[in-house]
Amino acid sequence: MVRIPDSSASEPFILFGNPGNRRTTGLQAARSKLKLPPAVEVSYRDVLRAIREKRSLGELMAQIAAQATSDYVHGSVYVQQSLVRVLAGQAGSSPLLRLDAPGESFEVERELIALGAPDAEGDDSLLPCSEWTQGTGISAAEARCLQEQHGRIWHPAQWFRGYCRLLAWLRHEAALLWPLARWMNDPAEVAVMFDKRRCSVVLGKAGIRVPPVLLPSAGTFCGPADLHTAMKESGFHRVFVKIFCGSGASGVMAYQIHPQTQAELAVTTIGTEIVQGQRVYYNAGRLRRYTDKQDIHAILGWLCMEGVHVERWIPKATLNGRVYDVRQLVCGAEACHAVLRLSRSPITNLHLRNERLLLEEAGLSPITVESIQLTAEAAMSVFPASSVAGLDVLVPAHGGHPYILDVNPFGDLLYRVKHQGWNPYEWEMLQLTNGNAVLKGKTDDD
Repeated sequence: MVRIPDSSASEPFILFGNPGNRRTTGLQAARSKLKLPPAVEVSYRDVLRAIREKRSLGELMAQIAAQATSDYVHGSVYVQQSLVRVLAGQAGSSPLLRLDAPGESFEVERELIALGAPDAEGDDSLLPCSEWTQGTGISAAEARCLQEQHGRIWHPAQWFRGYCRLLAWLRHEAALLWPLARWMNDPAEVAVMFDKRRCSVVLGKAGIRVPPVLLPSAGTFCGPADLHTAMKESGFHRVFVKIFCGSGASGVMAYQIHPQTQAELAVTTIGTEIVQGQRVYYNAGRLRRYTDKQDIHAILGWLCMEGVHVERWIPKATLNGRVYDVRQLVCGAEACHAVLRLSRSPITNLHLRNERLLLEEAGLSPITVESIQLTAEAAMSVFPASSVAGLDVLVPAHGGHPYILDVNPFGDLLYRVKHQGWNPYEWEMLQLTNGNAVLKGKTDDD
């Protein structure tokens, strides 16, 4: 039985996210299983509306409190009580604050693009590389007229600027409303993790092994010609070109140029086609192989316009005839849940129908497992104000220490993976609220 201190159990827990998706429901289920009160959910939709209407977070929380009804459904009374405690003016209130992923809602995506528009007001203090974050750019009004198209990738650089403005607003407003509040992952660090260019620099300066990066002489890649020049000067014939703020293999291309024939090959999730005279780009949901230079250069041109992170293609270790990398979760400075992602292609993301394998099932040597875990823990220590992230770890085919490919602040959505009998959300809640308790076993209702 897990005994959670009364003081920790009664702390208000506020979750900023998109209610009803897999992440919020998973976290709420974990809190219910551990007999913790439900999190107070604050939707990104409502936060973005408050920003647009120039209202404060305190005013938004007061509105949510007024809307909460005491209908005796489990948690509703608690929600009201928690909101009363954390509203402005409550001395000593120190809620726990969690940011969840902003995806899986086109309404939120559209409003973030609008918030990042050139004609929109916003705080860019958390934008890691403002001079490199331009993109195509549309007005806020145009952004709000966008219609959802399945898989379509809309203005990612502008979306990221809007997302960083959202993070800055939340960080500032929360500090005013709850000076003693604690973030699970600090918004400033989330912004850095999300920007692959900045994250690579920060990790490298801290001594964490990351793939060598290709840098253009002009500061940014303006198109395929700049990329080809950098590849030639570096001697790299094979690189990964990644949109700087993508996730889930969105905007990733494994790209190579034959050193003798100059033939080009691109493997990517990006689909492209001409619609009403305009070339559009979308997530194809599967890997596509391009050999036509016109198509490849069109995609590269679009990626460079939005902003790219380009790194050397490091050959991955193999297992059972497939290359693999590892999604290693780190929570509370310790490695916990892990999944191997195996693929016959260079891109291993599981939603691309790649194979998954638990770390303990893979038969890797204890030295390799320890090296993966220590590398992930070391990378996570670079973000001292954040408690959890999923780190993508590459074990090189030629041996040697692993590389960190990515730090995902929302990388804990792992299915059918347990650590000491707990799923990721359950483990996070235990670590967060049970620091001084003794873990004697699973809960009675496991």
